[in-house]
Amino acid sequence: MDREMRIGYSFWGFLGPGIADTPDGGRSHRRVLVDGLRSRGHEIVFLQPDRDFAEAGTDFSDRYAWDVGLPGIDALFLEWRWRIPGRNTTWCGAAGHTCDLHRQQQLLDHYTGLRRTPTILWDKDRKLPPGDPLRSLRNVVVCEAALSPAPGAVSLLFPVADDVLDGADAEALAAQDRDLPLAYVGNQYDRDDAFTAFFAPAAAAHRHLVAGKWTRTEAWPHVRFAGRVPFAEVAEIYRRAVATVLLLPDRYAAAGQMTQRLVEAVLAGCLPLTPANIRGAGRFTPRALHVSDGAAVTARITRLSGIAGQREHADLIASCLRSLEMFRVSRQLAVLDDVLAQRPPRQAVAP
Repeated sequence: MDREMRIGYSFWGFLGPGIADTPDGGRSHRRVLVDGLRSRGHEIVFLQPDRDFAEAGTDFSDRYAWDVGLPGIDALFLEWRWRIPGRNTTWCGAAGHTCDLHRQQQLLDHYTGLRRTPTILWDKDRKLPPGDPLRSLRNVVVCEAALSPAPGAVSLLFPVADDVLDGADAEALAAQDRDLPLAYVGNQYDRDDAFTAFFAPAAAAHRHLVAGKWTRTEAWPHVRFAGRVPFAEVAEIYRRAVATVLLLPDRYAAAGQMTQRLVEAVLAGCLPLTPANIRGAGRFTPRALHVSDGAAVTARITRLSGIAGQREHADLIASCLRSLEMFRVSRQLAVLDDVLAQRPPRQAVAP
C-alpha cells in the first residue's frame, strides 16, 4: 500500500447475520475484506443504507460508518448491482422497491463520471455486460471472483480470514458425528440444470437436505426442501453433512468462479463433490471428489460415508483446506493494494 485512502464502499446486504429472507451470500466474506482493508490503514465509509440496523436490528455503529450522502472519498468500491425487474427498477416508494440500483447510479454519476474517482467494480455475479461502457473507462477496474475472469477484468476471490484457515483442524473435523450423507445450502438461481444432473439422482438414494430459496421444485418430488434458514444455521447444516455438491450457474462454471459455499462446507468438514466440467475444478478440490454425473455423486457419497471419521476422511478434508489457500484475505488484499495504487495487479492465485 502506497498511502492510506478513504474508500466509499457500496453493497446491498449485511455485515452480520442479517435476516433469513435474503439471498446475500456476501455475509460470509464482506466483513473479512472490509476489516482487512482497515487493517491496511484505509478508512471505509459505507454508501448504501445500514440494513443491519434497519432490518435486523444489529447496531455496528461503534465499528463502522455509513453515509447516504456524497462524502469526500479517494476511491469508490462497488459490489455491482444489476437490474431486477419489479424490485429495483420500479419508482422509489413503490411496493417492494429497493433503491440499491438508483443509489449505485447516483454514485457512478457523481464519483466515477463527474469526479473521475478511481472506481473498483466487483462484479460478484458476473452480471456486467461484456460491452458495458464502464469497462472502457480509465478510472474503472472491473474485478470478478473467478479464476478466469472476463478479458480486462482482475481476479478478486471471495476472501477467507487467514487466522480461520490457520486454525482449521482436519482431524477434528473428520471426527465429528455426521448424521446427514448429503446436504446443499443455496438458492435456486440458474442452478436447475446442475441440480437435475448431479444432486437429484443422489437425493433419491441418500438421506439429504436442501436449504435455500427454491420456488420451482415440481421436477424433483423426492427432494426434501427445507426453505431458507438463518445464516447462523448454514454452518450447522454443513457440520451434520458428509458431503455437498458444488452447484454453479453455467456462467460461473465457465469462468471458474466458485461461490462461498465451497469455503463454508470445507471449514465445517463437509466434503464438496465437484462437477468435473467446472473450469479449474482441480484448483478447488482434489480429483477424488470430482464427479461426472448423478450416478458418480451417488456412488461417491456411499464411499465417503463408509470412511467417515477415518484417516482417509481426514486426509481429504486436509487436501480441501489446502485448496482454500488461494482465498486467503491477505492474497486478495495484495491485489487490491495494486489496484488502488494503480499498478498492474498481481494474481490473487498462483497459476
